[in-house]
Amino acid sequence: MENQNQYPLQQPQIIIVKSGKSVGVAILLSFLLGPLGMLYSTISGGIIMMVVCGIVAIFTLGFGLFFMWPICIIWAAIAASNHNKKLGL
Repeated sequence: MENQNQYPLQQPQIIIVKSGKSVGVAILLSFLLGPLGMLYSTISGGIIMMVVCGIVAIFTLGFGLFFMWPICIIWAAIAASNHNKKLGL
């Protein structure tokens, strides 16, 4: 009975696989769709920018979007790049 636990129990190996995000696709989507395109690279950033762009558009009669759109593009590119860095790509 003493040799009953001769081999220690092995823990199952868990592998989590995530795909990288293309910086080029993130830039293209945010260029074409603005905050909606940001949802590819960062969901929270896309939602934040949808709200901010909506408020800016209302108060500036849409002219403020000329300043907000480039911010969306840059933020999307940085978010996709950071995502890939976290994955080690």
